[in-house]
Amino acid sequence: MTKKEIINKAFNSVAIVIIIGIILFLKNIFFYYNTIANNDELYEETIIGTIYFIIVIVCLISSLPNRGRVITCLVVDFLISLLLFIDHSYYVYSNNMISIAQITNLQYGEEIMSTLPKVITWSQILYFIDIIIILVCIIGKIFKIEKKEIENKKIYIARIVTAIIGICVFVFCCKTYIDNAKLKPYNRDLQVRGSTIFGYHIYDVINNFTMKQQAKYKDYETMIQDYNQLKEKYQTRYGQESYPIKGILEGKNVIIVQLESIQEFVLNKKINGKPITPNLNKFLEENIEFSNMNMQSYSSTADSEHSTITSIYPMENGMSFSKYFTNTYDDIFKLFNQKDYHTSYMHGNDGSFWNRANVYNRLGLDDVVFKDKFEDQSEYISGYLSDEIVYKQAVQKWKSYKEPFFSYVVAASSHTPFVLEGLADRSKVSIDVGKYKHTYFGDYLESANYADYAFGVLIEELKKEGLYEDTAILVFGDHNGLIMYDENLIDFLKQINLDITDVDIRLNYTKVACGFKIPRMKSTKIEKPVNKLDIKPTFAYLCNLEDSFSLGTNMFESKDFVSLNNERIITSRYYYDEQWYDIKEGKPISEMEIDEETKKLLDEYYQDMRTELDISNSISMNNLLKQ
Repeated sequence: MTKKEIINKAFNSVAIVIIIGIILFLKNIFFYYNTIANNDELYEETIIGTIYFIIVIVCLISSLPNRGRVITCLVVDFLISLLLFIDHSYYVYSNNMISIAQITNLQYGEEIMSTLPKVITWSQILYFIDIIIILVCIIGKIFKIEKKEIENKKIYIARIVTAIIGICVFVFCCKTYIDNAKLKPYNRDLQVRGSTIFGYHIYDVINNFTMKQQAKYKDYETMIQDYNQLKEKYQTRYGQESYPIKGILEGKNVIIVQLESIQEFVLNKKINGKPITPNLNKFLEENIEFSNMNMQSYSSTADSEHSTITSIYPMENGMSFSKYFTNTYDDIFKLFNQKDYHTSYMHGNDGSFWNRANVYNRLGLDDVVFKDKFEDQSEYISGYLSDEIVYKQAVQKWKSYKEPFFSYVVAASSHTPFVLEGLADRSKVSIDVGKYKHTYFGDYLESANYADYAFGVLIEELKKEGLYEDTAILVFGDHNGLIMYDENLIDFLKQINLDITDVDIRLNYTKVACGFKIPRMKSTKIEKPVNKLDIKPTFAYLCNLEDSFSLGTNMFESKDFVSLNNERIITSRYYYDEQWYDIKEGKPISEMEIDEETKKLLDEYYQDMRTELDISNSISMNNLLKQ
């Protein structure tokens, strides 16, 4: 038998399945090390669980006849490799695992594709290298898929036994690892660690079909009882007024400006001698700076809007706007409508994007303005009306409104991929990013600089029309713009702080710009953690509005922690990301080194976070505020 015949025989035997199984195991290890590995270490349960699933694959494919076995083996290899590649790419982009629920986001394919090149690395070809080699060998006739195979009773029985073993192991895996995933319903990293990437995706598919049943609260009465207990606890612990300004904005005009992708780290920073955000810097210096505003989820602009207007957590990646838009919420526009404010929402994009037209047209606003209602459409940046064009026309609309008015305007020019395509006058970008030119990070800095320029135009237009002095203005970034571990970002941050820790980098990912102008209130800097859920109750406090349901708290009270919808917790001193960290030290906290009082405090933070998420998700999934 020639060498070629030996190779071909091995290729058509069970050996190829075992080899592919080993390769798939190594691909999984490569995936884990590039995503969920903690300090370059993998959990034993993740490795063992992956071995179990590989055994299932090997057993089930080995039980097939020859031709079907080889073809199925190659198809399964490709599908699992593709899944790992997609999971890896999405994790780099959002620091989270992808869910089957996000298949609805394919309608935003153009936006997704524009970001894809930024999150793919050459190393990811390893997911497909074996498939490429096998296909080359098949085309070159080194391997040949044989149609026939000697059949006998022993082989037939062996196949049945192998299939039974595979099915039994699969049932065991599903039961064990789905139960593991249920223990951490909001943290996908921990779901993967405890259940493997296979167990996570099986759980995710089941969970998406049984969401309503899995929500903790099925009825309003049970939910509201726990909500009231939580709010009473917060009122007792955090309700004292740090700033006695209740009702200071009653009857005043109110504007919320949401800036696309503007993170906190660009504020008051220079590059090559020029400030990145000179207008925002001046606004913060003259007014109130919230230096610890955190996004509420690792996801989308729509999620930021949802949290701001409802004061509950979003379902990840726009699901609140796309899947649950018919729900009833105690929204911020309802509060202002009850006080006879003229309410409006403005965005320089199509109303169909993130289903915004359906969302906002249900909320009883006096004016909902998308790009088709703006007369001047002379400049588009990356598919959206430029911030400058939107702001100038927004001011004219506000000037025509009956006062007092409340308006929410969303800017979009600093949207990924940050190339400012369509900007007619590049001199409006006033910085030189130097060595970062033509990098994703450099493009981001330039787009942030343009967004700041346009914000300066907004302020000047408000002053010109006499609307600035007596109007409250809250401005904030919606979410992160850069991936967590962007190399150039870390290089930039290290120029500011040589001792930057991994915890600092993770927190930098969640922090967004935030400033608040309250007429006749002195400038100050507030460093306690806040997030978008706090905006609605803050305006209720400042404008004497009746707020019947908000999971957030007044930003001027003393609550010292916020949560994200993936079980992360940020306090003034501690950070929870699967375990507790000391922010100042940048190191995990050892339970042996802290006193009982601190342990109790950290446990309360965690339990309060879980209660908030249970209430929020139950409201979304079961529409519990419809009464």
